[in-house]
Amino acid sequence: MHPQQREREQPLFSAKAHVFQIDPVTKRNWIPASKHAVTVSFFYDANRSVYRIISVGGTKAIINSTITPNMTFTKTSQKFGQWADSRANTVYGLGFGTEQQLQQFADQFKEMREAARLAREKSQEKFELTNPGLNIAAPQEVSEERHSPPFLTVNGPGEDKLFRSKSADMELTSEKERIKKMLSEGSICEINMEAELFTLQDSNAKLVAALHEANTSVEQWKQQLAEYQEETERLREQVAELECQVGRPERGEGTGGDGQSHSLEQLEALLKAKDEEIHNLQSKKSDFIELEKEREEAKDRLQDLEAKNADLEQRVQAAEQTLASSRDEHGQAEGEVRRIIGLLDSKIGDLNDIRQSLAKLVDK
Repeated sequence: MHPQQREREQPLFSAKAHVFQIDPVTKRNWIPASKHAVTVSFFYDANRSVYRIISVGGTKAIINSTITPNMTFTKTSQKFGQWADSRANTVYGLGFGTEQQLQQFADQFKEMREAARLAREKSQEKFELTNPGLNIAAPQEVSEERHSPPFLTVNGPGEDKLFRSKSADMELTSEKERIKKMLSEGSICEINMEAELFTLQDSNAKLVAALHEANTSVEQWKQQLAEYQEETERLREQVAELECQVGRPERGEGTGGDGQSHSLEQLEALLKAKDEEIHNLQSKKSDFIELEKEREEAKDRLQDLEAKNADLEQRVQAAEQTLASSRDEHGQAEGEVRRIIGLLDSKIGDLNDIRQSLAKLVDK
């Protein structure tokens, strides 16, 4: 069974990507179809002469899309692309790790679509050659008395082509309308934001993995440092024993003392080398500790800056509210002053009238 399946489906191109599907209810949001990046492959079905995009997550097929000449792969951001499958009544989205991977997939999609178009044309030509039309004519009888008139030609080759072209145009128009509706209902900004968020989450996971590897390396350094320290202590004990032996030489053992002093020099050289290795490991450990301290300090500074930023925003809001209230009070005071000025003007006018009346009475 497996050899037959390999003969039927031949993988042509594969790429790693995060798979999404459009929400069938809202037609606006993406639903992740895979928790992590999976393999998305182009396959060719030799028996059916069709090209397909297939992606399997575990035991379930995440993507099983047959490529048609009317499909279009659209790049909506630097690392995200999508295409609509009218047969599955959905829109697939792929988030790649790099822009180069997205471009390679788009080029392969375009080539497969062209190959699907050529395969469809070849299959139509074969169908036309094998079924040129039903040219049905009445059988001619041997008897000279009764002759059946020939029937008219039904569904000739020209009419068959016209019918197929109209149906293909109708299918193309309906598919374009459906794709336009899906794309118009979807929000490109939200799609890009979700894709970028997914990329950031992937980068965060990579950083966490790198930090875990660094911690593992530190543990290994610590273990190696402990082993070196144990070996150094052991060598120091051997050096002390040899010094004790060299300190009590006998008269007839001059040659043996020279040999012991030579071995003592070798042990001292080895001890110095081990001390240098321990020093190097300790310096590496101190560098890593300093990096950790710097990271913690940067994190604390960032938190302090965020707190200060929030405090400044609150102060700005309070200042804006105070300014708005002071403007309102100033407007009210200005209106009151204008009202008082108007009253004073009217009173001054009345006093002028009274003064003129008094002047007239005095003149009389």
